[in-house]
Amino acid sequence: MTDQPHREGKVARAGGSELAHAYAVRLLQHLVVPTFVIDPQRRVVVWNRACERLTGVAASEVLGTKRHWEAFYETKRHCLADLVALGEQDKIGELYTQHTVSTDGSLGASAENWCVMPKLGNHLYLAIDAGPIHDDDGNLIAVVETLRDMTDHKRAEMALKTLAAKDALTDLANRRSFDQALEMEWSRGLRGGKPLALLFADVDHFKLFNDRHGHQSGDECLRAIAGVIGKTAIRPTDLATRYGGEEFAIIMPETDMAAACAVAERLRQAVMELDIALGDPSAGSIVTLSIGVAAHVPGSNEAGPDWLLGQADQALYAAKNLGRNRVISADTMLADFAKLHPGKAAASDLLRATKR
Repeated sequence: MTDQPHREGKVARAGGSELAHAYAVRLLQHLVVPTFVIDPQRRVVVWNRACERLTGVAASEVLGTKRHWEAFYETKRHCLADLVALGEQDKIGELYTQHTVSTDGSLGASAENWCVMPKLGNHLYLAIDAGPIHDDDGNLIAVVETLRDMTDHKRAEMALKTLAAKDALTDLANRRSFDQALEMEWSRGLRGGKPLALLFADVDHFKLFNDRHGHQSGDECLRAIAGVIGKTAIRPTDLATRYGGEEFAIIMPETDMAAACAVAERLRQAVMELDIALGDPSAGSIVTLSIGVAAHVPGSNEAGPDWLLGQADQALYAAKNLGRNRVISADTMLADFAKLHPGKAAASDLLRATKR
């Protein structure tokens, strides 16, 4: 007789628990926030309507399965809820670019990630939160993952970053991007023992062109040349930049001097083929480029990327002094000068002049 109330209490609590569970599931179904829930075995137990709309995947396709990843990715991988359920929050950084994890893991984790959304055929940038639910004894009973579509915000952020990195006139990378990339590629060359090349170009007689044709035509001239420079830096690792004024630069990782000079020569020829009239026969009939080239395998004893920049600048200065519309290598600039101006004094004068 004494056990009857106890059993009845347990039944009442069980019934109340089932009722609370059913109510929670109903509540989650009507949340406007895309949400799904997995059990400790990582099987989907809730996939709400907002999640169906976000992913294009119906609840009937994933409930009772571990295939929830298929709603977000083309190849099998863990979702954030999986890592929380497995207690593997330390691996979140391997799958997500931005993330935060509670100190003891009990409060779950937050992350952001691009998802390919295979069912819908589009890419979405999602902010994700995954939190564990434990019973009174501390045992995991579920993990809830909520999702927020941050795609518009992320694309706007990326557009601003791109805008900040580009030159407004030419649409090439700007001086700030050049400085950052040169530092980065020098460090990479130092680690990998690979050569780094730099092309430094200047539009010949550009002040004269501006004076004769006006600044609007000068801007059009720079845009046309920038277009050629952008097409010349065709490898994904190359960076074409407007260094300033009528000066341009191309950073070319893993490129030796011979290859860099070949690219510079193609660029010089391509600018001539634009056939932009200079308007002063005494300075030449068309707009041309002078290009200085430097290449080096970064070493621990070098001063750094500024040294390479100085070498390219000296080679460009030599090209201007040797008559313009030519490519000069930092390795051969003194010899090239000596050929056109025999005598050691002339070569020494050039060396002093380039140390400006």
